[in-house]
Amino acid sequence: VQAFLVLGAQVDVHRNDKIDVTEALDTEPSHLVISPGPGRPENAGVSLAMIEAFEGRVPVLGVCLGHQCLVDHFGGHIVSAQRLMHGKTSMIDHDGATIFDGLPNPFEVGRYHSLAADRNTVPDTLAVTARTQGGEIMAVRHRDKPMEGVQFHPESVLTPDGDAVLDNFLQLRAG
Repeated sequence: VQAFLVLGAQVDVHRNDKIDVTEALDTEPSHLVISPGPGRPENAGVSLAMIEAFEGRVPVLGVCLGHQCLVDHFGGHIVSAQRLMHGKTSMIDHDGATIFDGLPNPFEVGRYHSLAADRNTVPDTLAVTARTQGGEIMAVRHRDKPMEGVQFHPESVLTPDGDAVLDNFLQLRAG
């Protein structure tokens, strides 16, 4: 939240178990972030329903659990990560487009997760846009809609270029 405020965005925060889809649609947001949290996509409150409701309406960014929700929503599987990554950094390689525009390649990211997208089940509707140097999926992008997911935490101090990722997301538009 703080990172978006620093970038000049107006931010409304709602817990995923304290708002329903109709209420969220009524707020008419310009962008939607499905944020990190504990657990798995099927236990992430209304996160999956929000992805479905906002798909194609506004740009959507899934962070960590939100990224896993995007992958799950489009038919991919979430599995145990290659190794637990809580408060650790990795170098990732990316495609240089949309949220990665203008970023160094590779760049360092902060990771806090024990689950990850299964690289063998990522659906064709999603492009893998970033990986660790060990091949673990760190980001996906919908091929036709402004929807991005990042397994890492752009808001973390462990991601020095994270503000640029978030600023690039704010530049995305639907339609």
